[in-house]
Amino acid sequence: MTRVDFYILDQPTKEARLTLACRIAEKAVQSDHEVLINAESDPDCARLDELLWTFSQGSFLPHRLLTDSTASEGEPVLIGSGQEPEDGRWDLLINLAPDVPDFFGRFGRVAELVGAEEDARAAGRERFRYYRDRGYELRTHHV
Repeated sequence: MTRVDFYILDQPTKEARLTLACRIAEKAVQSDHEVLINAESDPDCARLDELLWTFSQGSFLPHRLLTDSTASEGEPVLIGSGQEPEDGRWDLLINLAPDVPDFFGRFGRVAELVGAEEDARAAGRERFRYYRDRGYELRTHHV
């Protein structure tokens, strides 16, 4: 069954959530996991595309946008905004969207990133209840 980890941020910026998504993806890739980052919007996808090149000194995560049909295959990180990957090889879903994606059950693990803004916290509580009411294993981390 899918394990769901909630990462509660103290910083009230979108940039903090995007950077945390990069750090979680990096750790997962170092453990040979394949990751889908589900962003809230297309502009967030573009920002993540940039950040995965620059978020950490000396680090780069091979990745591609899910909508980029010309990209090579085999990158361990995909970035999308509500799109489900076609194949089933993805281990970790990092969710930055305010809702639970319909396809979350295909992943062994889900990382839900919750910002410090009140609307982000309220949406995070709704997602927490959604998973809890369906019996998923939940863990919470304060970042």
